Amino acid sequence: MAMAICFKCGSAKSGALVACRNCNAAPRVNSEYAVSLALSDHLSSKDQLAQYSHELRNGKKLSVPREALVQALDALKDPQLLAMLGAQSQPATPTPAPLPPAATRQPPPDPPAASQRVDPPPPPIKQEPRLTTTALHQSAFAVLGVTTRDNRKRIVELAEEKSLELDHDVCQKARSDLTNPRTRLSAEIAWLPGVSPRKATQLVENLLNDPMAIREESGLPTLAHLNLLAAAFEAVDGEHDADDLAGFIMEAAYLAEELTPEEVLRDINEDRAVSGFPEVRALDQIEAELTERKRYYRGAIKDALDRLPPMTLIQVMTETVDGVTSGGEDHAPGLIDDLVDSYEVETHGILQKEAENVHKLIKAARDHAGSGEAAVKPYVDKLDAVARNWDKIAQPIQLSSKARGIDHEASRDLAYEIRGLAIDLFNKHDMLAHSKRLTGLIQELFSEVPEIADRVEEDADALADIFQQRKQAASRKDEWAREITYRAEIGVMFKDALSISPDGVSWKGQNFPLDSITRVRWGGVSHSVNGIPTGTTYTIAFGNRSSEAVVELKKQDIYSTFIDKLWRAVCVRLLAEMLEALKAGRDLHFGDALLHDDGITLVRRKFLGSNEKVRCSWGQVHVWSADGSFCIGAKDDKKVNAGISYIHGANTHILEQAIRMAFKKPGMRRLSDLLQ
Repeated sequence: MAMAICFKCGSAKSGALVACRNCNAAPRVNSEYAVSLALSDHLSSKDQLAQYSHELRNGKKLSVPREALVQALDALKDPQLLAMLGAQSQPATPTPAPLPPAATRQPPPDPPAASQRVDPPPPPIKQEPRLTTTALHQSAFAVLGVTTRDNRKRIVELAEEKSLELDHDVCQKARSDLTNPRTRLSAEIAWLPGVSPRKATQLVENLLNDPMAIREESGLPTLAHLNLLAAAFEAVDGEHDADDLAGFIMEAAYLAEELTPEEVLRDINEDRAVSGFPEVRALDQIEAELTERKRYYRGAIKDALDRLPPMTLIQVMTETVDGVTSGGEDHAPGLIDDLVDSYEVETHGILQKEAENVHKLIKAARDHAGSGEAAVKPYVDKLDAVARNWDKIAQPIQLSSKARGIDHEASRDLAYEIRGLAIDLFNKHDMLAHSKRLTGLIQELFSEVPEIADRVEEDADALADIFQQRKQAASRKDEWAREITYRAEIGVMFKDALSISPDGVSWKGQNFPLDSITRVRWGGVSHSVNGIPTGTTYTIAFGNRSSEAVVELKKQDIYSTFIDKLWRAVCVRLLAEMLEALKAGRDLHFGDALLHDDGITLVRRKFLGSNEKVRCSWGQVHVWSADGSFCIGAKDDKKVNAGISYIHGANTHILEQAIRMAFKKPGMRRLSDLLQ
């Protein structure tokens, strides 16, 4: 049996790496493994072991030669030796399992041949994250086992003792870092200032066994807590829960916001007052060190994120930024802004490549638009998918930019490219469905970009105002099915039926195909006898450039219903054609008024004199309607007006609708701008 002694109490034990039965101490870190191996018969004689035991039992300095410790460190690199040492801790004669009944026993298998390879045992069940070391354990304080309250003499003594176990140069550097005033401050800020030595030792040991438990600690100084959290981030692996990690990052970010140089200066000087080192006088020294420390925190979190799968990383970043900014409404902690800036640099290449794919799809959609909606649809589908993938990656940057009060330029540029395609498909090719889909896509993906959100909302309103009826194009067949029923009802009431259908509008044998109708008008005249109302005559007229059909009705419900159908079937098209004509530079006549894209020319009628033409911009125009007439006049001179009868003036209602829609848009100066 192998012989060894405990590196803590000097008692004999059966293996170098097993726990001592006397004090329950077992090696945990490399230095303890090396000393334990040196205190065994693998590297020391029986006489040497007896001497070492005597030294440890009497509290004397251990006299293990430096060469033996170096040899032990080299030996620990041999996996076969470690396996052998580990096997020593197992029971020599394990209790056998009970045999099954004789009837069910199977003969033992033949032993494997020497050349056969025995399958390894199944992997153990995944345990909670554990660490073997962290950046905190590599601090000069941890390497030498000193505290922030140890004086210079004690540091030198411990450095000499540890040099017997560890690399001499490592120990000397740690001693220099803690005794030199220029370097001690950095070591203190990277350690646990303000924490009692006993508590600090306990926290550092617990960090190896249960790293995430440090998040539950309370009452710690801010800097010490942050240093422990940064070490715990080293336990994050690719299987870490995304929601939990986002919460962990937010905890660290908020804690970093609470970090103040005054608090750190106080904690460090309190420890120095005990250790005998001179106090830190200049607050700017603390501030400079904390700036570097915050860079370390960012690096620790970034390293943890880099160990995640790409989609999990994006999810964690998005949830983190969304959480701390309340969806882009609140400022984020500085640590989060720094993380997003780093994330933006690293994702720049991916976003640029995806943006190029979007541009290619936009060009392909434009090139195929002349072939109809079916030819464009595959490209719009792919554009939708690529844009969503792009936005998923860019989402944290968009949220952060919004919280900072700026637009993410790459998102803004890409959104405008897609918006340009939506406008072209609508204006040039009348593809309302694709245009609305792209507009909705922009509203959904780029809502965090204020400039885009406002502009696209105006686009959506303009589409709804100008071509409201086209939204129901997908259900047009059902609509016309209802028209057939409506036409049958009209036919019962009139000898010659008034009807509207996909074939056109008919009255008394006159039929006008929908596309041939160029003018419509309607209105009502109230009648009375001696001031007593006797009813209203409603007039509807429609026709082409050469003829017109005039219908007179008495029932208001039939009149209103038919006008609604006529507007959907004909007037929306006429409105679009009128705006296109104005955009092309043509002028339109309405009675005595001459309509231009940027205004209107009215006639001022004078008593006993020639009439005078007055041109008004749309900003000067005032519109009102009463008693079956439609009047236009300048706001600053209401005497200038042009009255057009609803009953006698063709397309007057369409003109009124265009002007009223224009007035709803602030700053509108041209009617054709409604097409944009």
